[in-house]
Amino acid sequence: MMLHIPGVLTPEQAAGLRARLDASDWTDGRATVGDQGARVKRNRQLPEGSPLAIELGRIVQHAVSSQPMFFAAALPARMMLPLFNCYEGGEHYGDHVDGSVRIVPGTDQRLRTDVSSTLFLSEPDTYEGGELVVRDTYGEHEVKLPAGDLILYSSTSIHRVEPVTRGARVSAFFWTQSLVQDDGQRTQLYELDVAIQSLRARHGDSEETIALTAHYHNLIRRWGQT
Repeated sequence: MMLHIPGVLTPEQAAGLRARLDASDWTDGRATVGDQGARVKRNRQLPEGSPLAIELGRIVQHAVSSQPMFFAAALPARMMLPLFNCYEGGEHYGDHVDGSVRIVPGTDQRLRTDVSSTLFLSEPDTYEGGELVVRDTYGEHEVKLPAGDLILYSSTSIHRVEPVTRGARVSAFFWTQSLVQDDGQRTQLYELDVAIQSLRARHGDSEETIALTAHYHNLIRRWGQT
């Protein structure tokens, strides 16, 4: 499943974060990936664990956690604090798949990466290239969203970021461990949730919508892991 979630940040909020990031010191993005990723990754990141990264990460995390669409699609059990990256001057990230497990900084806890998310912080007309290309069973999908919008997709997908040939592409990115590990099951639950909400909006609560809601929650109980 891929899902576009608009307006996670307002344009003003995105511009405010971008201004602070533009004034920051970036480091080599290869510091946060394994050997395979390092071979194809050419970008810069805000140093993980720096005071600015933590402050801005918490702002993004709070905004994302307030989005009903994100909760319905990701069914989050735990989220990594968002990180920030920048691509310009031909920088890119070749085909790769995200590592299946990440260590939560400052702890010995491990998080399984079920869902990947990118929150765009640069307006698409301010840079050329930089499309996020996600490959799944239905082909390749190019994503380049307005500042403040988020794309959510399965961490099992092979994906890349095309070279940025003009301007700068700045974004936040993070991973979520879902209550439901299987992407197909998460997709079914999301579609069921959307259908229930649509029926309730049209007809109000009824025996049928209550029964469907019970099925939805019972499926989470069956498939979910804490």
